[in-house]
Amino acid sequence: MKKDKKLLERGIHNWSEDSIRMILTPSETAKKLFFYTQEIGYFKTKYPYFSERKNLDSFLIIYTLSGTGYLKYEGKEYSLTKGQCFFIHCEKHHVYYTGQNEDWEFLWIHFNGGNSLGYYNEFTRNGFRVIQCQDTFLMERVIWRIIALHQRKDLTTETVSSNLINSLLTELLVETATNNVDTFLIPDYVREIVKDIDKNYRQALSLSHFEHLCHRSRYHISKEFKKYIGMSINEYIITTRISHAKDLLKYSDLSINEITFEIGLNNVSHFINLFKAREKTTPLAYRKAWQ
Repeated sequence: MKKDKKLLERGIHNWSEDSIRMILTPSETAKKLFFYTQEIGYFKTKYPYFSERKNLDSFLIIYTLSGTGYLKYEGKEYSLTKGQCFFIHCEKHHVYYTGQNEDWEFLWIHFNGGNSLGYYNEFTRNGFRVIQCQDTFLMERVIWRIIALHQRKDLTTETVSSNLINSLLTELLVETATNNVDTFLIPDYVREIVKDIDKNYRQALSLSHFEHLCHRSRYHISKEFKKYIGMSINEYIITTRISHAKDLLKYSDLSINEITFEIGLNNVSHFINLFKAREKTTPLAYRKAWQ
């Protein structure tokens, strides 16, 4: 059965006369190269304002300036107060609205392009959440600047806007880490695993080795390591080995075969495949590029 991809978009546009809504058409260059703005604006809303969507090829950031709004997303409801922000994927069903007897003032930007999906996936790696922004000045200034750029559009608008959207997304990832104390404060035993891999990456490191090291089950270790470090233990070992291989390729005369064994692997073809999958080039081509 085909997945239903029919666009759902409806709402009540109850906002003030001084609100701003800009619907934009990005150039083909922007679509190919940049993060690009699809719509952007500033709203002062009153009940019964709401927006409901599904299957829209867009990402949305909303930052609350004052009042209270509400978001329904992925089966949960969130309240949105001053200084709070959310970042959602508009292909997923969502509704945001102003409550009865309440006002809601906010800045917003619909965007796409670049690695928008990658940023969203990283933002929601440990679950979706509304962010209480620490750097409120940055959030407000960046969105207002993108609005101003599009109001007086010139040849640099799309390039500069792309850079500003990137700064917004980077700030959201930083805010996600610092808002989530559990994620930000990496447990000592996870740090111990990282140190052990960095020191002993040449050895055959199995999950049973880390069970004995940390006195915890392999299931718990695997789950918590990925939560805090962002990759599996095996991928971290491979990444560490590849990093050391790159150093030897740049600054030593060791052969590819010698480097394979130097970083703890015993099969040259396997090493070449691992290297190529991560660096998009072979070890020999990487060496030649640096020489």
